Amino acid sequence: MLLKDKVVIITGVGPGMGCKMATIAAAEGASVVMSARSAAFIDGVAAEIVAAGGRAIAVPSDVTRIEDCDRVAQAAIDAYGRIDGLVNSAFRFVGGLPFGRETLPEWQASLDVALFGTLKMIDAVVPHMKARREGSIVNVSTRSTMQPLAGEGPYVAAKTALLGVSRQLAMEFGPYNIRVNSPRMGWLWGDPVRGYLTAKAEKRGVPLDEVVAEIVRDIPLGVIPPDEECARSVLFFLSDHARMVTGTSLDINGGQFMM
Repeated sequence: MLLKDKVVIITGVGPGMGCKMATIAAAEGASVVMSARSAAFIDGVAAEIVAAGGRAIAVPSDVTRIEDCDRVAQAAIDAYGRIDGLVNSAFRFVGGLPFGRETLPEWQASLDVALFGTLKMIDAVVPHMKARREGSIVNVSTRSTMQPLAGEGPYVAAKTALLGVSRQLAMEFGPYNIRVNSPRMGWLWGDPVRGYLTAKAEKRGVPLDEVVAEIVRDIPLGVIPPDEECARSVLFFLSDHARMVTGTSLDINGGQFMM
């Protein structure tokens, strides 16, 4: 089992890759602590994991509040005695926002969640990792940092900052045997993207398959990467197979962007 006996915190657990990471991590032997603002949703995911024989708890929280981040970390310690891994996947996304004074508050809001929320969560768990001189932190970024799209400036700014933060903290935490990495995700085929593309297809008056085919033409592997497969790639960074991997990124997009 890839994550046997590890204790993993995952933030931003929603109906896409977040819940897939949680369920797969539990199936791979981890005790999972889920964080998100939607208590009902993460309670449901935790119940499914427990019903399947796994170990999981849900801690409703807002990563922009440092006291909430401290509470998530303490819940992991109280329930499982330690913290081995942290996946920061909480973000805020609003598209269609060209740069201008009127959109600056949205830039700040995106940074507050994806950048400063991540830093607050890291601050909450690192003392526990330093005490054990071991840990892995994964800051989920996006392909858009390398191929930005019009109107996504706030999201791109926050996720690009994560790449630099990950390298900086990998250097600072290395002496404590704490690894920090930041995978860049592309399209993620799951309920959120399916809903988005379905709405796009309806607006254009074309079948969903036509919209999907337009995207897939640019993906060498020939599919929009399933969110469960992408989740496995992210979880790799938490495993012992990645013990010598830190300060790096990994493009997880089916080959749509190659660097």
